[in-house]
Amino acid sequence: MRFDLITIFPEFFAGPLNHGILRRAQEAGIVQVHVQDLREFTKDRHRTVDDRPFGGGEGMVLKPEPLFDAVESLLGQSVGDSVKKVALPEKTSIILLSAAGKRFDQETARRLAQEARIIFICGRYEGVDERVAEHLATDELSIGDFVLSGGELPAALIIDAVTRLLPGALGNEASSQNESFSLLEGAEQSQTAQLHKALSAHRALLDFPHYTRPADFRGWTVPEVLIGGHHAEVAKWRRQQAIAKTRRNRPDLLPSE
Repeated sequence: MRFDLITIFPEFFAGPLNHGILRRAQEAGIVQVHVQDLREFTKDRHRTVDDRPFGGGEGMVLKPEPLFDAVESLLGQSVGDSVKKVALPEKTSIILLSAAGKRFDQETARRLAQEARIIFICGRYEGVDERVAEHLATDELSIGDFVLSGGELPAALIIDAVTRLLPGALGNEASSQNESFSLLEGAEQSQTAQLHKALSAHRALLDFPHYTRPADFRGWTVPEVLIGGHHAEVAKWRRQQAIAKTRRNRPDLLPSE
């Protein structure tokens, strides 16, 4: 298994991935971990990776160009554009870490453990241009219902959770079969799901999609409402998109219909 981490803070991973099971798995050749500095894929002298959001608002949004370029450099191929999408290499996942993503759980860890390569995009600032989530990432994941400063910590957690499911990583294969989230089966799992749904009915919506410059990237254009300058329409659109994204990624947060 190969893990690639795209981040603006490559030094962050000097410690978390060099201990315990992860260190032993790397020494045994079970996993490889490579860290990529996103700023190496910028084209200006200031190495700019972010810009102001279309439609106004606080914070900065990570630009699509350096993220697409970084992933394509790692893959050694294009991922395509709005006219033609190019298939990824077999058993490859590209994960965007985002507070607005689907919740990461043990079932997702088991699915990802079947891959040969996982590329992590560590989000930062106010968000990441939505075209990264829609046209580059295969998964948009969150580790919980809270907001962090960036995707580095979630990426490290997911790498740990996936690595320990790989053959040979734990030494004793039974260890990963008799722990939390491996036992919620049958009626117990059904009851837990019903309880969680009941408790989640009144939680907040996920964040709305963010876009930044350029307005037209590979034929994927920013929604016109964000460029028109009509603040009321922008607010209405953002509300609608937040509801749609919550329904798509976290339907458990919405009241039963």
